[in-house]
Amino acid sequence: MRQKIIIDCDPGHDDAVAIILAARTSQLLGITTVDGNASLAHVTRNALAITELLEADIPVHSGAAKPLAGESRHAQHVHGETGLGGARLPLPAREPASEDAVEYLLAASHEHADCHLVAIGPLTNVALALQRDPTFAHRLAGISIMGGSTSVGNVTRAAEFNVWADPEAADVVFSSGAHLQMCGLNLTHQLRTDDSHVAELRQMSSVAASFVADLFEFMHERMADLSGSRTFPLHDPCAVLAVTAPHLLEFEDRAVAVELRGTLTRGMTVVDERVTRRRDPANVAVAYRIDAGAALRHIMDVLAE
Repeated sequence: MRQKIIIDCDPGHDDAVAIILAARTSQLLGITTVDGNASLAHVTRNALAITELLEADIPVHSGAAKPLAGESRHAQHVHGETGLGGARLPLPAREPASEDAVEYLLAASHEHADCHLVAIGPLTNVALALQRDPTFAHRLAGISIMGGSTSVGNVTRAAEFNVWADPEAADVVFSSGAHLQMCGLNLTHQLRTDDSHVAELRQMSSVAASFVADLFEFMHERMADLSGSRTFPLHDPCAVLAVTAPHLLEFEDRAVAVELRGTLTRGMTVVDERVTRRRDPANVAVAYRIDAGAALRHIMDVLAE
């Protein structure tokens, strides 16, 4: 039986792949959008356009337009001004189902007690839901997060973008008592596409494959400029796979906290990796390994549908 999922996202090239993967391998109940990779207006439009591309009747609820504290910080240097640079998207015919993502999350968690929340953007909407109703944490089957890292960051030396963009929200979520799974950079950098995947997608006849080929091509160019490597880590699909294909990942329970004040470490997920001197109880199942070959084959097969 397919898992029930809500995706909270800021599409985003890898968000787009995650949405397609969830739409085709789970019961995707709804999508909520949050300011992150681009402005809320852009990412909401992107989510609506992706559902239209898939001809999928999935409601999209617009959410937080800024973090809990401070100003918005986007990732145009990676994803482009709109969040989906290089993509050819239909003009959305539908409007968002609502502009209150938090209320939707709370209502859906009452209606679907076995639902998983897959959070693949800044955690602002999730934190606001927890602040409005702390029992939200315990109504969900779990929250699968793409964010953080057990090692280095990607925005700063220590911080990954989704947590760094709203560390106060991440702190609320990580201390909520919810059943949390974390797919951080240490895990997601194991799952990478290259130009051979673009070539394979170009041979497929599906609309989704053509769309994702454009996304990969854009990101391979962008990554070549940023890092010198024409490969693209598929961060966000990992958090979907953690729910829909958990046999592909290996997790270990850890105590994880979010640093809010460090001059060099704000937004860092501080993971207790000590073997003999752990004191704090584990609050997160942290993903450490993924069967990248099997995961990529699974994603490519889904895109061929």
